[in-house]
Amino acid sequence: MIRQKTIKDPVTIEGRGLQTGSKTRLIFKGSPAGSGINFIRVDLPGRPLISVKSISFDGNAVKKPHRTVIGSGRAEIQTTEHLLAAISGLGISNITVEIDGKELPGLDGSSRDYVALLDRAGLIEQDAPAEKLVINKPVWCGRRDSFLAVFPHHGLHISYFLSYPEPSIGDQFLSLEISEEIFRREIAPARTFCMKREALILLALGYGRGADYSNTLIMDKRGPVKNSLRFPDEHVRHKILDLMGDLSLAGMPLQGHIVAIKSGHSLNMELVKKLKAIA
Repeated sequence: MIRQKTIKDPVTIEGRGLQTGSKTRLIFKGSPAGSGINFIRVDLPGRPLISVKSISFDGNAVKKPHRTVIGSGRAEIQTTEHLLAAISGLGISNITVEIDGKELPGLDGSSRDYVALLDRAGLIEQDAPAEKLVINKPVWCGRRDSFLAVFPHHGLHISYFLSYPEPSIGDQFLSLEISEEIFRREIAPARTFCMKREALILLALGYGRGADYSNTLIMDKRGPVKNSLRFPDEHVRHKILDLMGDLSLAGMPLQGHIVAIKSGHSLNMELVKKLKAIA
């Protein structure tokens, strides 16, 4: 029997948000079996709690471009996908994250530093079976040239097709049976990316205030600017990372084969809404 997991010791990390550039401090704490993944905005009156299990998509999940934002009432937390991917990839069922601002630190633009932090906290099993959302029939959504679906499967498998007109990215495809080991080695280190021309536009619109060459792969037609790739196909690996983080908002781990074609945060959230309806 696979058991629920939490962390043994509290750990702390600080950093700037990729979008707002604001510095925030996080404190991670273990939680009882069955409590799920919870965020607490300690900087707001009443310390409002945002529970992943009880997120409603009728007003409590907030949409902002180029990131995933979750909320409860007036309290929100931005750019949750990289941390949630780490929590999901390590199989952590229950954890409380206290945060003193509105955006999670971007760190190096991947999940690698969050994985290292959670390892330092120590992962422990709890006396309760792990929950799973088992997919028994296909669930899907799509728009224009993007498609996202999950099909019945004995484990968790993700197949992602990415296509960019720029030759430095081009067409990339990756299909992996996801385990904790595979996530740690093949997905967690993959960093967020943006085309140089897109980055200039986003900065002018007020986005990406905390992004720089150390935490974002800025791509031009030749490749990454002032940086180098960790994988030849790092871009599609990061898309899988984002997808894992976003789909964890369904409230429990998925058992199924996820097939994605050019899917992003908005389409991911459409599928999450359908999954929560059948959970």
